[in-house]
Amino acid sequence: MLDRTATKFSHVKPEDTQFVSGGLRDFFLYRDLGIAEATHGKVIAHLVKANMAPETGTGWHRHEADFQIVIMTKGWARFMYEDKETLVQAGDVIHQRPGIRHYLFDYSPDMEYLEIVSPADFKSIDVEPVCEVPAPTPWK
Repeated sequence: MLDRTATKFSHVKPEDTQFVSGGLRDFFLYRDLGIAEATHGKVIAHLVKANMAPETGTGWHRHEADFQIVIMTKGWARFMYEDKETLVQAGDVIHQRPGIRHYLFDYSPDMEYLEIVSPADFKSIDVEPVCEVPAPTPWK
């Protein structure tokens, strides 16, 4: 039976929270959607958008998480997942299996995505490079 007392109802409107810096990456802005609080840390959901042109990207890393999806809502981003380059465009959905080594190295100025991760306090762990990473596309 589902325990409905373990989480609470949440309704966040666009004007309720702002995009702010201080998230996992300095070159992105993050907008909290209230899910971590509503689920008592079981899940986090936030919108992420480009703040600065890609220069070095995220670097090779993996996450200590049980579940993670990225839903690209605007623009595009290029990732390396292990040794495979992957273009993720608006409307695409990526399920990042636990522990997959990846590198977000390029994105459009209008890039924005919804990220949902469990648990909310997931960790990002730097890893040794898997392969060469292409250069990012300069912003005009």
